[in-house]
Formats: sequence, C-alpha cells, structure tokens
Amino acid sequence: MGSDAQFPYNTWETFRISAIALTTSMKNLVLSAIALTTVSGFAFGKMQTASALNWNWNYSGDGILANGTFTTNDTPNDLGFYLISGITGTRNGETITGLQPAGTPIPGNEPFNVDNLISLNTQQLTGDGFGYSTSAGNYSNPFFASFLPTPTYLEVFSAPPIIPGFENLGLEDSQLPISFSASIITIPESTSIFSLLVLGTLGASSVLKRHKLSKFTQEKLEKVS
Repeated sequence: MGSDAQFPYNTWETFRISAIALTTSMKNLVLSAIALTTVSGFAFGKMQTASALNWNWNYSGDGILANGTFTTNDTPNDLGFYLISGITGTRNGETITGLQPAGTPIPGNEPFNVDNLISLNTQQLTGDGFGYSTSAGNYSNPFFASFLPTPTYLEVFSAPPIIPGFENLGLEDSQLPISFSASIITIPESTSIFSLLVLGTLGASSVLKRHKLSKFTQEKLEKVS
C-alpha cells in the first residue's frame, strides 16, 4: 500500500501548517529574547554611565558678559561642591576653548590655583574658583572673595602679553566684581530608560500574543483533521 494511503493528504497538510506556525512562533520568541536582552543591557549601561551632570552658568559685570555650560560629577563633596570636568560657552563674544586644570593657576595669576568646584549653595564658588581660556588667548578665573568687607564674586582676567605672577597684572588685565549664577540642567535620563523598557515589554507582549494565536490555530487544525 502506498504511503498516501497510510498518511492521508489532509493529515499531512495539517501537520505541515502546524509545524510552520510553531517554527515561526519559536523564531519570534528567540528574536524577542534577543531584543529584550539588548534593551536591558543598553538601559543598564546607560544607568551605569550616567555619572555626569550638566549645568548652565553665567556671570556679568562692568564690561563683562560670560555664559555657557559645565559638566560635573554627579556626587557633591561633604561641603556640597561638584567637580567641574568640562566647560563650554563664551566671554564677551570669545569662544571658551578649555578648562584650566584643577590645582593650577590661570597664566598671569600665579600662584593662585583654581579648584574647579561648583555648588548649589548660596555661595556657589569657592575662594579658588574655576578657570578657563578663550579663543583670543585670554584667561579668566571667577571666584568668591570671602576676604572682602562685603564678600562677593570677582573675576581675574588675564590677557596677552602674559607675564607670570599676579603682581605683574597690567592695564590689559583686570579684577572686577561680578554677579554669578549656575544651575543644574534637568536631564530625563530615567525617562529614556523607562521608554526603552516599555518598548521592550510591548514587543514581548506582541510575540506572546502571536504565540498564543499559533497554538489556537494548531488546536483548531487538529480538530478539523
């Protein structure tokens, strides 16, 4: 007797359709697992590396206008100060080109080192302040002058020709009072991670629904056969 008699066509077709549905469902489940792993890894990676804060800052004085952004660590020290690691912005139209390394003075203001600390406290800068260079070859060091009868913020400005030592500040240089302000920019980091996880969850739900549908189709075909 031929094989067709032993295994009727309808039964064979039912088996073939069921196998295809099951294979497709398993493939989708594997792809979903990979996607979820990728999303979870990406989100975890972002949480692990989200260790920096962005700030807006600005100050002004007599003939002075400066503003820009800071990048700092995300954990303040015991006094509430964050360490600045990056700076962008302008001063009087000159582009800020770099942050003065902490523990060194801006050229022309030796030996007064900057510490590059910023805080949300009422006094936002220390007595050392931060320093930066500009595209015109100038240097600036805003700081909090607690030694004055009325404490306030000052900016030491050093311009070429630069002679080392604060005692050698010339007519092109200055030390003037300023108004200073800085605030943390809100970054919706958690929102981005949450969105990614939601998308991953929705993808998994969709695959599970398709898997259930495939099982339903298989059962229906079995009943027909």
